[in-house]
Amino acid sequence: MPERGGKLIHGRLSVHRDGYGFLIPDQPLPDIDGDVFLPPAAAAKAMHGDRVSVRITRRGTGGRAEGDIIQILERANATLVGTFRLRRRGMFVQPHDGRLREWIEIPDGLAIPKGLSSVDRVGAPALEIRDEADLDGMIVNIEILEFPDEQGAGAGRVVEVLGHPDDFGVDVEIIIRKHHIPHRFPPQVLEEAARVPAAIPKKEIARRRDFRHLDIVTIDGETARDFDDAVWVGRLPNGNFALQVHIADVSHYVRPGSETDREAALRGTSVYFPDRAVPMLPLELSTDICSLRPHQDRLVMSALLEIDSKGDVVAQQFTRGVIRSAERMTYTDVHGLLEGDAALRERYAKLVPRFELMRELALLLNRMRTRRGSIDFDLPEAVIEFDEFGEMTAITRGPRNIAHRIIEEFMLAANEAVASHITAAQVPMVYRVHELPDPKKVVEFEEIAAQFSVSLGIGQIPGKRHAIVTRHRDGRKTRRDITLTGDIKITSRNYQKLIRQIEGRPEERILSYLMLRSLRQARYNADNAGHFALASDCYTHFTSPIRRYPDLLVHRALGALFDGGHPPYSHDRLAKLAEQNSLSERTAADAERELVEWKKLKFMTDHIGDDFPALIINTAKYGFFVELEDLFVEGLVRLESIPGDRYRYHENSRRIVGERSRAEYRIGARLRVRLDRIDAVEKKLEFSVYAPKKKTKRR
Repeated sequence: MPERGGKLIHGRLSVHRDGYGFLIPDQPLPDIDGDVFLPPAAAAKAMHGDRVSVRITRRGTGGRAEGDIIQILERANATLVGTFRLRRRGMFVQPHDGRLREWIEIPDGLAIPKGLSSVDRVGAPALEIRDEADLDGMIVNIEILEFPDEQGAGAGRVVEVLGHPDDFGVDVEIIIRKHHIPHRFPPQVLEEAARVPAAIPKKEIARRRDFRHLDIVTIDGETARDFDDAVWVGRLPNGNFALQVHIADVSHYVRPGSETDREAALRGTSVYFPDRAVPMLPLELSTDICSLRPHQDRLVMSALLEIDSKGDVVAQQFTRGVIRSAERMTYTDVHGLLEGDAALRERYAKLVPRFELMRELALLLNRMRTRRGSIDFDLPEAVIEFDEFGEMTAITRGPRNIAHRIIEEFMLAANEAVASHITAAQVPMVYRVHELPDPKKVVEFEEIAAQFSVSLGIGQIPGKRHAIVTRHRDGRKTRRDITLTGDIKITSRNYQKLIRQIEGRPEERILSYLMLRSLRQARYNADNAGHFALASDCYTHFTSPIRRYPDLLVHRALGALFDGGHPPYSHDRLAKLAEQNSLSERTAADAERELVEWKKLKFMTDHIGDDFPALIINTAKYGFFVELEDLFVEGLVRLESIPGDRYRYHENSRRIVGERSRAEYRIGARLRVRLDRIDAVEKKLEFSVYAPKKKTKRR
């Protein structure tokens, strides 16, 4: 029903490619279910990503609401990346992001920055730019001078020419600018980093605990360049384990309020693409002075834990230290020697007993976490492989072995120990929190899980209609529908038990993925709200200060305890930094995921017409989504493309069923599909159900 007046709702505008949009409120609205719908005319008043004020204009059934934009509070796009278009009526830039629907006009004289004759690009020859005609079809980055609105296009000026769309590396440049990721260090930051002395003063070493006599090692991936953490495990006289986790002491080199610190806070995190990284700190620090390189003295913050035979930490100590890593190990080599590779065991003979002790402790810690209810999703990740020329050669399953488990368990233990220590001292800090799942998403998952005869075990669901069937003595049955009230009672153990139920089953991967989607996103917070997935009452991030700013904040809090000084940050300041870093983390994750999906599309261009084994991962009224089993590539099979029958979507069971044949397609089913087309605009793959041609008999 129509509504007039009412208070304004603030939030972020999300625009669909078809023109309509949604307001994602800053805070959940008690009387509105989900986001506020904005029809095309309303959504056109702002750009995708803008913070806006909306007034509700209509309320529908089920708590749904429709609104209109009243005011733009904050613009999301000061710059914009897109394709330069030269037309008879002028020059324009077509945004790369399809949700930014209006082309931006480029006035005369603003297409080529003054003094620009060529653009230098890493790994590619310079581009010769003589006039505007040379720019037609190229990818450019523009500064928006006048924002578009419902009246039409805005105006801007070109500030960068990135190259042709298919040039090597341009895809990364586009993603960086689309997500507004800071990627060039200001001169003052580079100058400050260049002044940091590489040599450690003897006076500094003297005030620290010296661990250089121990065979401490780093364990990372083959391509890693920044080494945050190093580990050592020993056996104490009482039979307990001694675990040492040494983390690069970035706080010694990056001081609060410095130019480097301000830039690191702005970036929040390093961003890792398949063939390039955008670091949080300048390379002089991230890959050299702070990085725990082998056979070189390095400053660290150390967590020293004593762990008993049950996997419990019975004593803990924290200190500033200095180490000299004995080896730069890789996950592949550690896994190989632990699996009995003779050559590797001979090469690292002195370290083999140490690694075997690490394995024993890691498995013990994992069993301890399992007992308390920690959820362990073991979902494979896609890895894009390249040849020496930078061309994609394959999409494979990312390896995960005992070496990964060793580092994961040791880092979790150190993070939790540091969190409990700083919290007990009542020093303000940034926590890593993971709150209880959204009941609505839990219900949605339960409905899907029921199709596989499994459940989270939460019983009847509050707020949902349930059938109560009564059997009478005379054999009659009566049914009564009721709606329960109250909260869903769920713990991490519910998820843990279900993971064990589905282990090894054909639907394990899809149910694990859907379970993960039912959980909230972990974030940073100045208040301790616990970590649901880890079943931890107190958790933080301490182990990666080279690439995560919250870890650096935690190091500074720990340093204040060492020095007996005042806390470095107030609670209010930490709250703002936590919110900012959570946003930076989500932006980085979105950018990394988008580029990987884009590269997958490029890889599949040569496979149009090929058929693949696939798994149905979701269904909808217009078709079903599949993931190729061997390539981790997703795409859509449209309803109308399914051969042999007329198919309809059954919302209650989430199945697609043929009207005559009763053949069905459901989540978790395996089938073979053929790649029919690639939508370059939407960046989506479209498949069809593969039907092999029947061989005709010769007469």
